[in-house]
Amino acid sequence: MTKRGTPWKMPLILLLVLPWLTLSCAKKVVQKEEVTAPQETPKAEMPAEVQPKPTPPPPSAIEEETLSAAERKRKEEEFRFENQDIHFDFDRYDLKPEAREILADKAFFLKKYPTVKILIEGHCDERGTNEYNLALGERRANSAKQYLINLGISEDRISTISYGEERPLDPGHNEAAWAKNRRAHFVIISR
Repeated sequence: MTKRGTPWKMPLILLLVLPWLTLSCAKKVVQKEEVTAPQETPKAEMPAEVQPKPTPPPPSAIEEETLSAAERKRKEEEFRFENQDIHFDFDRYDLKPEAREILADKAFFLKKYPTVKILIEGHCDERGTNEYNLALGERRANSAKQYLINLGISEDRISTISYGEERPLDPGHNEAAWAKNRRAHFVIISR
């Protein structure tokens, strides 16, 4: 062999050997990944503390509907209780017939849920002095409270407060707004 022939053989050898080296290295990497891949252990062989606990069966659909329907009904009753005010005539705190009907419904609700405690808020329109309206609001709240007591609701379940003209339901300055603001409002304070 001459020196002249050696340089052209080297690239030829590299061309033949390089693909073979690449394939064999790639094969080894794939084989290593396959060998090192974790194998699942059958559940029967797992220690008891490692095995997942069986989940309890869900409650039957009928039980779930019954519970949610009962809860939904109570929420509707509470919403109606808190959002049905009684109204008063100008400068008056005596109960009108429609106010008595509403209070009878509220008494029925309170008897149905004996742990419920309420707050009765007395409100007035903007006419009159602050002091006068605070006193009138108190008389309105106490009038509603006394009627509920007469219907059999325990006095210790009913609190009162007067806001006078300070928290109007309607901020208008006309008879329609004033009629809405002359009210007793009911709030559930504990269930």
